[in-house]
Amino acid sequence: MRELRRKDKQISLEEAQILLTVSEQGILSTVDTEGQPYGVPLNYVYTNEAIYFHCALSGHKIDNIENNPKVSFCVVGDIEILPADFSTNFVSTVVFGVASEVLGEERFNSLMALLKKYSPDYLEEGKKYIEKLDKVTKVIKIDIQQISGKKAPAKS
Repeated sequence: MRELRRKDKQISLEEAQILLTVSEQGILSTVDTEGQPYGVPLNYVYTNEAIYFHCALSGHKIDNIENNPKVSFCVVGDIEILPADFSTNFVSTVVFGVASEVLGEERFNSLMALLKKYSPDYLEEGKKYIEKLDKVTKVIKIDIQQISGKKAPAKS
């Protein structure tokens, strides 16, 4: 894995993990059998030092993951456009890892973590929703191999 080129913009591992925890959406990037990249925004949860998301039983991202489980995942926060400087301030985290389907208790726990993140005031209704759609839902885990983050320094 490559190291971050601009060390002056690198944030700590803890800062990168905090951004993964608080961000609401991320971009999952996969590659198909022809080598065509595919990036898709999705809701996710970062827990137990892994990223989890749910999806349909089949589709473009599932096909790509089954073909090549190596993925990249990116979140961006604190975006400030600086028109006069022709620049942007932001903080970002990029993850490289291996995606795979999870089952059993880990699957249930990750769905509950997603529910607590996105619908904390509707836990009981969410549990029923999970039960109702259980048979048509996959849960994917990204086992993280590398995390890097950077922050564009503020202009003075």
